[in-house]
Amino acid sequence: MAAKRITREYAEISESPPSGINVSLDNDNVHKWNVVMAGPEGSPYAGGTFHLSLTLPPEYPFKAPVLSFKTRIYHPNVTNDEKGSMCIGILKSESWKPSSKILAVLLAVQDLLREPVPDDALEAQIADKFKNDRPGFERDAKDAVKRWAK
Repeated sequence: MAAKRITREYAEISESPPSGINVSLDNDNVHKWNVVMAGPEGSPYAGGTFHLSLTLPPEYPFKAPVLSFKTRIYHPNVTNDEKGSMCIGILKSESWKPSSKILAVLLAVQDLLREPVPDDALEAQIADKFKNDRPGFERDAKDAVKRWAK
């Protein structure tokens, strides 16, 4: 059942991709997607290209996918390391619903790039800078885009 739904969702996103998002399968495996996301305009990530990995469990849609940044990013809700783990509401086990779709997850990531959620941070120092020194945060995020997301 999972593979059929995943295949259908993949086809929908591939045929009509949302602005700034492209997906491809990792070695033709419907449970592993490569996602390329442009940094949203109007955010400090604009101009950057971010590669993400989306893994769909065999229990999908009853269990949430796992999404991580392969491109390093300076963001309070993403670990600033090679793992790129992220904290996003829609993927939390208590928030995930079987009716949720992968497209909604990808759009939520774009929204998170536009507006971080510092009160749900994985990187406390970055969240603190976001809250208390917004110009400094934006400068550091833009510098990181130049360094890692080109």
